[in-house]
Amino acid sequence: MANTKLHFARFEFKYLLSPKLRAELERELRYFLEFDPYVEAQPDHQYFVRSLYFDDPSYSAFYDKVDGLHTRSKFRLRTYTRNVGDNTPQFLENKGRYNNLVLKHRVALNAAELDDQVRSDALITKLMPLIPPSSVGQKFEYELFRKQLRPVALVDYLRRPYISRFDPEFRLTFDSELEATMTRALFPTPQERRRKLLPGYTVMEVKFRRTIPSWFHRLIQAYELRRVSISKICHAMEALELAHDPN
Repeated sequence: MANTKLHFARFEFKYLLSPKLRAELERELRYFLEFDPYVEAQPDHQYFVRSLYFDDPSYSAFYDKVDGLHTRSKFRLRTYTRNVGDNTPQFLENKGRYNNLVLKHRVALNAAELDDQVRSDALITKLMPLIPPSSVGQKFEYELFRKQLRPVALVDYLRRPYISRFDPEFRLTFDSELEATMTRALFPTPQERRRKLLPGYTVMEVKFRRTIPSWFHRLIQAYELRRVSISKICHAMEALELAHDPN
């Protein structure tokens, strides 16, 4: 996971699947996809994802999303473990959108130094010295003081990733068991408020650089799949009663 790309631009389409639809679709997809090598030996061919999202006091990132702004961005801390101190990589990420194009830039942090600090409400003060010189760090510092960014909520889920047998730039992921926590820490205490998100459902994300292959178009038609505009952090903030979509 430490060798993941630090910068990319691609298209991402999302679909919400019931358990029955996921099972049927995943069986079909195995003819065209294979597991990402990272999860080949992992239990149930999936890994854990944890993201701590930042927003300003007015929740501008939340409302930019629900208002459908074509150009927007947000910051988050991302890691792949529930456990403090196991040296799992941690990243500061800036994820944005320009029309339908998704842009993501990340910088790796020193997990050994950060582990004992991300449980504190003083996260930002302790985080800043650990961000290496980078465009991501510079933009985060600028937005931090311009907008008074702060952590607002944590989102956890399990991800099963696939890659195309024919085009390595076509990827598909199944995200399930989503959970939101009201916290300002990357490793919250058990007492902090938690909520299940989309219980029983899976968010399928299709990720590609240029075009969707014809075989996937046929599956979209066969299963009558409908793209959805869904944001994990927006669902989390609504579930935790931090913000409300007025639309």
